[in-house]
Amino acid sequence: MVFEDEAGQTLRPPRATTWARRGHTPVVRVNAKGSGRVSIAGLVCLKPGRRGHVFYRLRVHRNRTGERRSLSEDDYAALITAAHHQLHAPIILIWDGVNTHTSTTMRRLTAARHRWLTVVQLPAYAPDLNPVESLWSTVKAGLGNLAVDGVDHLAAVIRNRLKRIQYRPELIPGFLAQTGLTLEPEPP
Repeated sequence: MVFEDEAGQTLRPPRATTWARRGHTPVVRVNAKGSGRVSIAGLVCLKPGRRGHVFYRLRVHRNRTGERRSLSEDDYAALITAAHHQLHAPIILIWDGVNTHTSTTMRRLTAARHRWLTVVQLPAYAPDLNPVESLWSTVKAGLGNLAVDGVDHLAAVIRNRLKRIQYRPELIPGFLAQTGLTLEPEPP
């Protein structure tokens, strides 16, 4: 089973609270408008009795005129095909209903892979059923506290964190456990 989800990150850090002396409210000014965005698509691959795998595709967007601000259907198809070649097995792909996943182009691309690809769509809004959400929270933990120097540095930090997770396969079943789902069939 392969779960898919996408995420994005900009240089603008999330709003946060902190402590300071009374009457001295700390203010951190951030000028990250128009500085670009990193889009990521990730796959969490699980099979009973086997180690889990994480595959990802990362794209840097620099806010240029006419540039797409998200991953394309071709990016998703390339990611799924690469996972299939690495896993040497048929794929049951479980993903949400983002417009890129349900587009005519994507349906055509998945239909061309019908021999080894089965697509299952999650309910309308069910992020708690997708283990990739836990992957994103692990990757993004503390990103707002880093002094990132540009969108390329941000992409390198995200890529580094994803690589670390790939080399620690014992973390991957924990992503599924956080959803409350299991790969074991229910006893009759």
